[in-house]
Amino acid sequence: MTLFTVNNLRKIGREQDLFSGVTFGLQEGEKAALIGRNGSGKSTLLNTIAGVLQPDDGSVVFNRECGVSFLPQNPVYEKTDTIRDHIFKSKSEKLKIIREYEQVCEEMAARPSLAKRYEELNKLMEDKNLWNYESQISSILSKLGIHDLDRKMGELSGGMIKKVSLAQVLVEDSKLLLLDEPTNHLDITTITWLQKYLHDTEKSVLMVTHDRYFLDAVCNNIYELARRKLTLYHGNYSEYLEKKEMEAEIEANTERRIESVLRFEREWLLRGPCARGTKIKARIQRDEQLINREKFQADKGFTFEVKGRRLGGKVLELHGISKSFEKGFSDPDGKREAVLKDFSYVFTKGQKIGIFGDNGSGKSTLLNIITGNLEPDSGTVTVGENTFFGYYNQNPVFPDTNMTVLEYVKEVAQAVELKDGTVVRPEKFLEEFGFEGRVQYCAVSTLSGGERKRLFLVRLLLTNPNFLILDEPTNDFDIFTMNILEQFLMQYQGCLLIVSHDRYFMDKVADTLFILEDDGSVSGFVGKCSEYVEYRENVQLTMENGQLGTGKGKNSGTEEKKSEEESNPEPVKKKLSYKEQKEFESLDAEIPTLESRKSELENVMGSGTVSGDEIVKATAEYNALCSELDEKYQRWTELAERM
Repeated sequence: MTLFTVNNLRKIGREQDLFSGVTFGLQEGEKAALIGRNGSGKSTLLNTIAGVLQPDDGSVVFNRECGVSFLPQNPVYEKTDTIRDHIFKSKSEKLKIIREYEQVCEEMAARPSLAKRYEELNKLMEDKNLWNYESQISSILSKLGIHDLDRKMGELSGGMIKKVSLAQVLVEDSKLLLLDEPTNHLDITTITWLQKYLHDTEKSVLMVTHDRYFLDAVCNNIYELARRKLTLYHGNYSEYLEKKEMEAEIEANTERRIESVLRFEREWLLRGPCARGTKIKARIQRDEQLINREKFQADKGFTFEVKGRRLGGKVLELHGISKSFEKGFSDPDGKREAVLKDFSYVFTKGQKIGIFGDNGSGKSTLLNIITGNLEPDSGTVTVGENTFFGYYNQNPVFPDTNMTVLEYVKEVAQAVELKDGTVVRPEKFLEEFGFEGRVQYCAVSTLSGGERKRLFLVRLLLTNPNFLILDEPTNDFDIFTMNILEQFLMQYQGCLLIVSHDRYFMDKVADTLFILEDDGSVSGFVGKCSEYVEYRENVQLTMENGQLGTGKGKNSGTEEKKSEEESNPEPVKKKLSYKEQKEFESLDAEIPTLESRKSELENVMGSGTVSGDEIVKATAEYNALCSELDEKYQRWTELAERM
């Protein structure tokens, strides 16, 4: 069953179309992601599908039986609402019954007159088979750490607001989830649970996210929004990357062939051929189309390593750091709770440390103490004489938003010298981080929240710090920007302290973790973030199964795997036979032709000028063509690996 159909959708941006001619549909059971660069229109497209924004052209048609639940990137809520009010704000009759039933259960002891209504609701729950549904809701709330449903939304932290809004979406009785950055502001424990939930649920999913592990585990289709067009790639994110790599190679080869042909055609055109004959006219027209075509542009792959400041022998020392806060609005006694307790550590040059902990565990508190923005209750912070901090916080402040983007970064550096001696101007940095063309001369006030954070990061890197502290740098960046940042951090020679819930990102840039425990203590873990998540899940599973003390250590699984690999060595790959070589050459020639036909069909479906029957026919051919291409790409890859 098709849940919704998008036909020839168009939305105009600041200077040009964000997207146009977007035509696709989502099937029941499909779990897909929208990916693309910042500013390409992903959130706008999702909001348009959800009905929050109106398209400038085209339509979105939903199946009557669908039911849609939408999680916006920045949840909307009433500060005076309780958590219960927010979660059960729904048109669903089932949720209204469950909400009233739970309220009556809580109030009946103080109001005996509710006994009759309790009996009526009890019967309704039975008749409509809502007991299992109510149990599922309770399970979701418990897994998200939502227990006190009477707390006001205005009292909650940003992470808890995101959890409550997520719970509101997940408990609704709908067949389709539209999720805009569902993992932002969530801790790793919650992200891991949500990943499993979305993988197992029967609901269909269309989401915008930059979490690459999440994409791999949940999605079976990837929609890329680029150059104002939407392209479908079957498979998860890893398969998307493989197909993009092959696609780029094919497009580059095609581009070389076209340029080779045009060398001769340009010479012919310069000779001024007489354009009276039909064939000559057609040839001239074809050459003009080739010359004016939209040329293939490979990703720039910008990497940079600045010539770093020198670090002294003493970098940073923490001795006996402790910090407590009042528990919160719901605590009548005003008791204080320790978020950091007697923490000591001596930092040395080149360390790359990730900070891991659930929401509210004190990660940002630790960073603010280190940078001097917050005083500890006890203990001392000693900063080395040559230590120069660069602190990226979650909510950067811009003193003068009337400055242009370029003026803002030039305040700290007119140029920066890379490690190889190359001097790079701020304009170049801005371009590589997505600030291209006229936007460099726009006022900071005109930028979105995500764009401002990206701009703040560019300015921070241009100051050339030797101790870099990053608090949730990945929340507002697209995958492509994160790849650039990852490359920089992997080569970074100074000290790095980073908080992020993006496991892929953390695995790339941090090799040691600080674990902030519930009691305020800080422990260490040598290894990657994903290794720690796996280790913690194994410990939890062992405790649940009552199998503690079996004598198996952290490395036992690795040793067993190694032993198994030694007993089952990987077979030696055989070279291509003559027949396989011919098959490979044939595939190399067929794939560009099929890709060309695919593009023609996309133009037909997005033209808006063909009949419904023709669209159905083109769609059927398009789907069959995509399946054929997938098979040929897979076979091409198998043969290419053996060449």
